[in-house]
Amino acid sequence: MLEFTFLGTGTSSGVPMIGCKCEVCLSTDARDKRLRSSLLVRSATTTIVVDAGPDFRQQMLRENVDKLDAVLITHPHKDHIAGLDDTRAFQFLQGTETPVYGNAISLQGVRNEIPYAFRDFKYPGVPDIVLHEIDLTPFTIGDIYIEPILVMHHKMPVYGFKFGDFAYITDANFIDATEMEKIKGIKHLVLNALRLKDHISHYTLSQALSVMNDLQVENGYLTHISHQLGKTEDITKLLPTNVMLAYDGLKITV
Repeated sequence: MLEFTFLGTGTSSGVPMIGCKCEVCLSTDARDKRLRSSLLVRSATTTIVVDAGPDFRQQMLRENVDKLDAVLITHPHKDHIAGLDDTRAFQFLQGTETPVYGNAISLQGVRNEIPYAFRDFKYPGVPDIVLHEIDLTPFTIGDIYIEPILVMHHKMPVYGFKFGDFAYITDANFIDATEMEKIKGIKHLVLNALRLKDHISHYTLSQALSVMNDLQVENGYLTHISHQLGKTEDITKLLPTNVMLAYDGLKITV
């Protein structure tokens, strides 16, 4: 059994935006207060985080996470890797390094983000991170089996991850037929839905719903939500009964 917790469901253009006075940013609905998108995956013995953005420390504190076995990186944009420096707290607690998994582009992005962690002569106390390059071959961390899914974020290859009956895909606007087959009919699918209007590298709400319909998913969850999408209360009225806007702190057990 796996427990999935949405650590964050927003974007760097999410909510609340500094100085923004739109109805979403001023909303009192807790579901409209989103940190940067990230997912916590826990089994009885293993704890994994998918993406560690700028809000990583706050998210770990909120969920009382005191153990971290690995970080999976979907892609190297700053809102998905900027919190990796804060993995050092787990290294101090556990006395072990933190494995970070991603494709070649993602790992180079990590090196660029925190270069001081990979120098030959390291300053004491810098993050102790070990990079593991992955491709589309399934792999296991602890007792959690993971199947990468290749999607496109405009021209950037991004990895989604499938954990049995649960798949997590963020920052995408195209999935080819071969990768779609991996998740067809899946019980739980998380997919990005940035806003209502077209975007060069993200699914819109209507596009995400169309993908979920084509895949015949049982339950759909929308994430990586911009404040431009609208209030949760209003958007929920537009969704089919098997799809919901994910919100920070939402937990799903599979």
